[in-house]
Amino acid sequence: MSTVFGIGIDIEEIPRFEELTGQWGRRFVQRLFTPEEITYCESKARPAQHFAARFAAKEAFAKAIGTGWTGAFRWKDVEVRNNGQGKPILLLHDTLQERFGKMDMHVSLSHSGSYVTALVVIEDHAV
Repeated sequence: MSTVFGIGIDIEEIPRFEELTGQWGRRFVQRLFTPEEITYCESKARPAQHFAARFAAKEAFAKAIGTGWTGAFRWKDVEVRNNGQGKPILLLHDTLQERFGKMDMHVSLSHSGSYVTALVVIEDHAV
């Protein structure tokens, strides 16, 4: 049996990420995203849309664990990848992996027009 440990949701504006990546370039993306995330996003026709979706997923995860950006949370310790079928998944690294790695992570990303949204649900089986 499992229980829901946390739920988080976030919405981001794609034009904001177009501005940030245009203004700060590699410096901005390297601070928030792993090399794999950067490679994935930059391979797309609209990189800012994909950066915004991954950022929204990281924000939603921070809300789901209840700490926000404080405590153990570090941007690159939450990584958004796609499985073989294209479904987004969360990979955790370092302290976050130690604390939450045994829990099941569910993430859903969506985009429409100028917005992206992400929903994260964390299930704990140890309860």
